[in-house]
Amino acid sequence: MELRNERPMPQMAQAAVRHRWVEVRGVRLHVAEFGDESGGGDPVLLLHGFPQHWFAWRKLVPLLPGHRLICVDLRGFGWSQQTRRGYDIEGLGRDMLALLDELGLDRVVLVAHDWGAQVGFRLCLRAPERVAAYLALNMVHPWPRHLSVLRNLWRMWFTAVVEYPVLGRWILRRRPGFARFLLRYGVADPSAWRTADLDEFAAATAVSAHAGQSMFWQYVLRDIPALLLGTHRRLRLAVPTVILGGALDPVIPPDLLPGGERYADDLTVRVVPSAGHLLHEEYPEVVADSLRALQARVGRSAGSA
Repeated sequence: MELRNERPMPQMAQAAVRHRWVEVRGVRLHVAEFGDESGGGDPVLLLHGFPQHWFAWRKLVPLLPGHRLICVDLRGFGWSQQTRRGYDIEGLGRDMLALLDELGLDRVVLVAHDWGAQVGFRLCLRAPERVAAYLALNMVHPWPRHLSVLRNLWRMWFTAVVEYPVLGRWILRRRPGFARFLLRYGVADPSAWRTADLDEFAAATAVSAHAGQSMFWQYVLRDIPALLLGTHRRLRLAVPTVILGGALDPVIPPDLLPGGERYADDLTVRVVPSAGHLLHEEYPEVVADSLRALQARVGRSAGSA
């Protein structure tokens, strides 16, 4: 299956960007890079959520001068190649490990949002030696309390529209207003959005309809059963991690965030008042400050070891 996004790339006026495509595991992934490759410290790998792509980080990038930032389009999204298969969380995590190998990166700091944060947790669990620290935005850890999940299942109503193969692809491809609605629905303050940015993500989602629907469907087939069976309880999170949530998040509310500490060596949950499901859009300064604080703390710990 060869589906390519031929749309023009959105422009970043605030920072110089380098675009490249890297082939890993039979797919060409698009990477947008910022900053000096020879800069000190671990590079920062940023993974977007749904329905977005690398441009999701446009507000955060200017707030992190001096960092090498690697913004990836997940398989099938943005300007990465769409393939017929490979959209399960485990497979997307393996994509990222292979990407680090191709880029020659032994270790990164990880920042990820929403679905990208699901991939981020899998990466941390499978290869903790490759991640120095992890900042997860608007996503629950892999060990949610079942009662909390049941209380909040109604919040996932929109997944029923997306996950089924025929209906989901048709909605994402033919009804761009649905992606715009999800993005508006996700913020507590609608003024966080520019119309042009909503248009960009809606148009990109239409092109990536196969990938979007497939990712949701694979989650139903693979990850929900694993959650119910407690599969991840055999695994431990060794990477220093901060989960940043929004007090007004309509999808992943604060009620879902506690409970992972017993499965982790160093896990902190912080809730941002007045924030919704897209912290990097509403409060990029808070995300940048949280990342710097996490890096500083991990650096001090490493220095005293």
